[in-house]
Amino acid sequence: MSTQAVNAGLGALPRRQSRSWGKFKRNRSAMLGAVIVSFFVLVAVCAPLLTAYDPVQVSFSAIRKVPSAAHWFGTDELGRDIFSRMVFGTRASLMAGMSSVLIALVVGVPFGLLAGYFGGWADGCISRVTEALFSIPFLILAIALAAFLGPSLINAMIAIGVSAAPLFIRLTRGQVLSIKNEDYVQSTRSLGASNTRIVVHHILPNIMPALIVQATILIASAIIAEASLSFLGLGLQPPNPSWGSMLNTAKNFMTQAPWMSVFPGSAIFMVVFGFNLLGDGLRDALDPRQDS
Repeated sequence: MSTQAVNAGLGALPRRQSRSWGKFKRNRSAMLGAVIVSFFVLVAVCAPLLTAYDPVQVSFSAIRKVPSAAHWFGTDELGRDIFSRMVFGTRASLMAGMSSVLIALVVGVPFGLLAGYFGGWADGCISRVTEALFSIPFLILAIALAAFLGPSLINAMIAIGVSAAPLFIRLTRGQVLSIKNEDYVQSTRSLGASNTRIVVHHILPNIMPALIVQATILIASAIIAEASLSFLGLGLQPPNPSWGSMLNTAKNFMTQAPWMSVFPGSAIFMVVFGFNLLGDGLRDALDPRQDS
């Protein structure tokens, strides 16, 4: 009977994945989000092939030129091609968003598993620290950490990741508490499986859908946070292109060269919009309470 329960718990995963993929494909908003995200990822990967201009090359003969056939998005205050800077800035924004969330997962999930599975004093200590961190607004904490670590893209990613880790600690803990008393987990324990095996092979795979959904949505927030840090001079440093730093420069030329702010601002909006649509679609597809 115990072995049957364990097999049932494991066998449900492929069936659930197949149903989830079918639901996701039928969700037009989710597919639109996937297309938008895929487009920006493709731009980031193929950045050197998409433009003929060096994104950091200064040209004093082409300062603040309007969009034209020669410069599709115009030029900035130093004559640099904005399209090239936008394309290469996509790399910085996506790398910052995805890497920050990866850091948050690596930091938050183990602590959440420890608190949820073992409980007791470990749960108490981790939960109190998590609540203390939650009392500080996410962006304020990220700015403080980035200022402490110093201005650079890597430090900005670390600051954003550490600031977002409490969210994954709380989510993981809640998911583990709802799963660890399921029949297949109890059956595995009765068969003599170690705590490590139970957590890695039975609990973690079943909480992954919730983590994937939260990670996808959080990437959008991380991209905004990176743009905010770059806007404040705490992210990627000039002359390397970043959407946030481009906006920081563009604010001084809103009337003379409005295109300098329109394009990076629109790019941030679109990529955040895409990740939000994708995250909502994944949540609808992976939520077992939703009907097919």
